[in-house]
Order: sequence, then structure tokens, then C-alpha cells
Amino acid sequence: MTRPAVAWMPALVPALLVCLAAPAFFVAQWTWLGWALLAAGIGTALLIERGAVTASAPSLTRDLSLIALGLLIVSVIPLAAELDNMAMLRFTLALGGAVAVPYVISRFLYRDRAISFPWRTHRRWGRLQWGWLIAVLVLGWLILPFYFITSGVYLNWPVVDTPELIARLFVGVGAVGIWDELFFICTVFALLRRHFPDALANVLQMIVFVSFLWELGYREWGPVLTIPFALLQGYIFLKTHSLAYVVTVHLLFDAVVFAVLVHAHNPGLLPIFLL
Repeated sequence: MTRPAVAWMPALVPALLVCLAAPAFFVAQWTWLGWALLAAGIGTALLIERGAVTASAPSLTRDLSLIALGLLIVSVIPLAAELDNMAMLRFTLALGGAVAVPYVISRFLYRDRAISFPWRTHRRWGRLQWGWLIAVLVLGWLILPFYFITSGVYLNWPVVDTPELIARLFVGVGAVGIWDELFFICTVFALLRRHFPDALANVLQMIVFVSFLWELGYREWGPVLTIPFALLQGYIFLKTHSLAYVVTVHLLFDAVVFAVLVHAHNPGLLPIFLL
């Protein structure tokens, strides 16, 4: 991977400002603060780089502008889980745009390949990878019912008491899970890795990832679960370079989330959990 011209220590300030816009938008829900943090982050990056913005090397300003653009697009809609037609259309357009618009600008305006979606690596999954898939299901089965039911956060999702609503929930949970990896890992994380050590870039993307999940409904003590999940997804992507694998992990996790939500709203319908 091409190393950036800007040292990562001074670059950390603008990157942190841009990433902190996510909790401003999605946790505190202070839109004005999110805008201010994005403007400050990109402005600071521009001051640091000066003439290097138009250089052929990776540009901190350009890459942070792509992250900022994605955050702005997502922030225009409420992220509360809803299952009516208009809500699902809003999610499709906003979340889809947050991935597609930065990708198009990066590829065709900035003329680089900073954002990519490496679906397959042409390497078979090993025992450790298959074992982790099983572990995700087991850990989800043990932990998620306790989290959702005892904290009451399942009430952040609408009641699903008909076959149509259950089907809509299944599609919605899975679609958002796939989008998470396209945006937070293949876009935000990939752009940050061009300027920072992998571990630091992973922590920065985690701030954005967990903030989004908070507004989506993973509240109360949810960050105790979502912070390690976001960090692990970044780490797994570094090791596998496979979007297919991190999506599979996420979808297995979300399959348990879906089952728990159905179970919580309809006790006895899915008698597969301990709680």
C-alpha cells in the first residue's frame, strides 16, 4: 500500500475531528456540531497538506472529504428502525448513497482506487475462520438475548407480530449489516489506513461504526458489545482481505439479532434461547 506524504501524528487531529462528527450526529444528535467538526477536520487537513492536496500521492484532505460526505448523507435521515415502505426507501437511498457517492468521486474525480470491495481472495477459509463463524453464532446465542431483553433495547425496534413484518425485519437487518461492512470497513477504514497505522485506523473507524449503531438502536450498555465487534471486524478484514468473510461474520451475528428481536416481541414463537 502506498504510504502517505503527511506524517500520521499531525494528520491525527483532522482525522479525529472528522470521526468525532459521527457521535455528534448519531449519539448526541447535535447536527450543528457534526457540521462544525467536519468543517474543522477538513480545514485542518487542508492547512497541513497545502499544495499536496492535488498531488498524485494519497491526500488526507481528499480522503477525509470522502468520509465526511458519507457521514453527511447518512445524517440526513433518522436512523430509528422502522419497517414501513417510506422508511425502507429512505434507508436504501441514504445508505446506498453514502457508499456509492464517495466511491464514484474517488474513482472518477480523484482518479484513485482508495475504495474497493475485495469480495473474494481466492483462498479457502481455514479451520480458524470456520471456527470463528461457529463461535459468532454461539456467542450471539448466549449474549444477545440477555442484552436485548434485560436492557429493554429490543423496544428500539418496531413490534414484529405478522409474517410480513417479520420478513421486512429480516431483510432490513441483513441489508444494514452488509452496508456496515461496505461503508465502515471498505470505505472509512480503507481511507484511514492510507494515512495511519492499521491499529489506529481501526480505532478511528470504530468510533464511526459504534456511533451509527447507537442511533440504530444498540443503546444502554450496547457499546460494550459493539466496540469489540467493530474492532474485530477491522482486524479480521486486515487478516483475510476478504469482504465476503467479514460480511458472512456480520450476517451470522445479525441472524441472531433478528431471532432475538422476533423472540422478544413474540415470547414463545422462537423457543431457542435461554432467556
